[in-house]
Amino acid sequence: MEGPLQIDIITLFPAMIQGFLDSSIMSRATAQGAVSFRVINLRDYTEDRHRTVDDRPYGGGPGMIMKPDPLFKAVEAVRTPGARVLLMAPQGRPFRQAVAAGLAGERHLIFLCGHYEGVDERVSQALVTDELSIGDYILTNGTLAAAVVVDAVVRLLPNVLGAADATVEESFTGARLEYPQYTRPEVFRGLRVPDILLTGDHAAIARWRAEESRRRTAERRPDLLQNASGNSPETGSGKKA
Repeated sequence: MEGPLQIDIITLFPAMIQGFLDSSIMSRATAQGAVSFRVINLRDYTEDRHRTVDDRPYGGGPGMIMKPDPLFKAVEAVRTPGARVLLMAPQGRPFRQAVAAGLAGERHLIFLCGHYEGVDERVSQALVTDELSIGDYILTNGTLAAAVVVDAVVRLLPNVLGAADATVEESFTGARLEYPQYTRPEVFRGLRVPDILLTGDHAAIARWRAEESRRRTAERRPDLLQNASGNSPETGSGKKA
């Protein structure tokens, strides 16, 4: 029997992510045996008494750069054959739903969480299989970005969300945003549920939802429709050769 997805998170801030992993869906997924987490303190793989993980950049410039040695040692201590080593970095390829689906099919993911001004380039050259970015903005460190990717991946594992079709009709599935959703009461502060949803005509409701999905996508994310018509967003593993 195939075991759980192993996810290792190498970070300078273990407490920042541990609470997230112990809560809600992540905790449920662990209890179900769908995933196994390890949070690894990068400073445990330093050798000086100050547990130093950074140094000044060659060539000058502001800030400090994360040294390669602790990162290599941390990864080599936990890496298994076929493991994906993911560096969260602003210059990485955009993280999208299709990428999450691909990662959910792996057996071992190792997340490297950057900090300071950046990570020594040799980490990317010789250690990392994928660099991922969750958006065009800068965070204080990559631990927050890793949590986003972990959440998006783990919720796609079988039975984690309960219903087998829970992840089928969602935004970014099929290159469109999801249609509007409503629940009771029928009227709330003068705002009514669309009449079509109260008819019980499932075929008509399906047509309405498809049209609303197309309209919302065209209004809010026209780039998704353009991608679907020919220039599809980057998907697949993105592994380095």
